[in-house]
Amino acid sequence: MTLTILPAQAPVHAAPFDLFAVTLDALAAAGITPQAGDVLAVSSKYVAISEGRIVELAAIQPTPAALALAERYRMQPALAELVLQEAEHIFGGIPLGFVLTWRQGVISPNAGIDRSNIPNGKAVLLPADGYASARALRQRLQAHYGVRLGVLLTDSWLVPGRWGTTGVAIAFDGFAPLQDERGKLDLFGNPMAVTQRSMADALCVAAQLVMGERDEATPFALIRHAPVTLSDTPYQPQDIAIAWEMCLYVESLTLGLMEGGAPQKSHSAQLLKPREGV
Repeated sequence: MTLTILPAQAPVHAAPFDLFAVTLDALAAAGITPQAGDVLAVSSKYVAISEGRIVELAAIQPTPAALALAERYRMQPALAELVLQEAEHIFGGIPLGFVLTWRQGVISPNAGIDRSNIPNGKAVLLPADGYASARALRQRLQAHYGVRLGVLLTDSWLVPGRWGTTGVAIAFDGFAPLQDERGKLDLFGNPMAVTQRSMADALCVAAQLVMGERDEATPFALIRHAPVTLSDTPYQPQDIAIAWEMCLYVESLTLGLMEGGAPQKSHSAQLLKPREGV
């Protein structure tokens, strides 16, 4: 069976709305009727907006800690305050207005706070509990259509060492997120030792190809014939994300540094210096 991804457009919103009703309308308008085993990918930002996770930056009063963070990394003070409120851990940052954070199993800039595709002066936070949001939507969709489904909340993130963004699962429900290859044999009969395939993230990458990043107004993508195992297990972030203290990138770039193995000066700070003769 061929993997098929069916996009569904929906109205742009900048205030809370009924996500379930809009989802039904969007799928109907696209001529999509979910079938058993389908996985519906939904923009995590769209879910967050439906839940009222929208903030007026002018209404934020930065704390002294936020002001210090903003000064160090040249951030907008209100944004720095939101990052402090949303992030479970802050690793550090660059003086271009970004800090690297950990939140609900995802390492991302600025705790996933987004100021694109929302009126100027506002910011959208990630859903407060993406797993609860995915579970609630899935249960209502299953009851409506009478078939077992999966739901996936998608976002985009930066992969270390690569230009551009790609898809990442913020949360999911209804299917097992990992395909365990450990103990299975490779092409030459060698047993796999550590490989587990992240099916949730892989499906996010596929869905992002039709959902877009800019003005496509396509917050839904139905994935048909996805190679996943349906499950009613109530998943949580730890079912797909390792603790950040165990992350290869985090430890390699901190405790595991070799001499000369990391920059000795800030290259991003060099970008802020005026060019000679300008």
